[in-house]
Formats: sequence, structure tokens, C-alpha cells
Amino acid sequence: MAPDEPRSDCIFCGIVEHRLPAHVVYEDERCLAFLDLFPLTRGHLLVIPKHHVDRLKELEPGLYGPFLAAVSELCRRVERLAPDYNVAMNQGARAGQIVFHLHVHLIPRYDHGNPFAVAHRARLDDGDARELVKILSPPAGR
Repeated sequence: MAPDEPRSDCIFCGIVEHRLPAHVVYEDERCLAFLDLFPLTRGHLLVIPKHHVDRLKELEPGLYGPFLAAVSELCRRVERLAPDYNVAMNQGARAGQIVFHLHVHLIPRYDHGNPFAVAHRARLDDGDARELVKILSPPAGR
């Protein structure tokens, strides 16, 4: 299997192919962004390339621009929730990568201390997810 083909065992590929549900807030030809199902903070997003690669080093150089443009657009949207946020990327199991499909975490920061020190992450509430999708989606008519 080529590295960029969807993988049936990859949850993010399943989301890209609409086989698995997600609270999507952004989609273009090359990238997708959705709410993390077990957020560190309210509005925690994941931004992914639509084609499967495990790590950043495997992403085709021609996709760096579109991927970073999507991350930048989502940063502007996250600022609707909080002016401060983390942009994080885990590369490998020992670095905290759980899903081996390249993704960037956008984590809004509130006055709750360090979200990375949380021992238990509660599942995303569907009602809150719908509200967040409205806040983080593009303005009407755009």
C-alpha cells in the first residue's frame, strides 16, 4: 500500500472517507479539521491532511503550504474561543502520538492551568460539540 492511500485501520482515514463520525469544522480538497473526541480543553481541534501519512517527514513537500494554510485558518477560528492556544504535533508513540496519521492539535488555553497534566480526559459532549462547530465554522456566505 502506498503511504498516501487511505488505511482501513486508521480512524482518521475513516473520518476523511466519512465512514466514521466527527464534528467537522473545516474541510478543503487536501485537509480536514474536527473536534478532538477527548479534548484537553474546550474547542480542542485536530487538523489533518486527507491523505494518509504517519508523520510530518512523510508529507509531500507540495502539501506543506496547503497544510500550514489550513492550520493557520483554524488558528484564527480558535481565537474566537480564546486568544491563547497551543499548536502541537506529536511524532511517535514516545512523544504522545496515539493515532498514526499526521495531525496538529490546536488547544485553546483558558485559566485552567496546564491541560497537558490532566490525568483523565472526559469525552466530548454532543451538545457542546454542535455549539463549537457553529462557532468554529466559516461565517455564513463565505
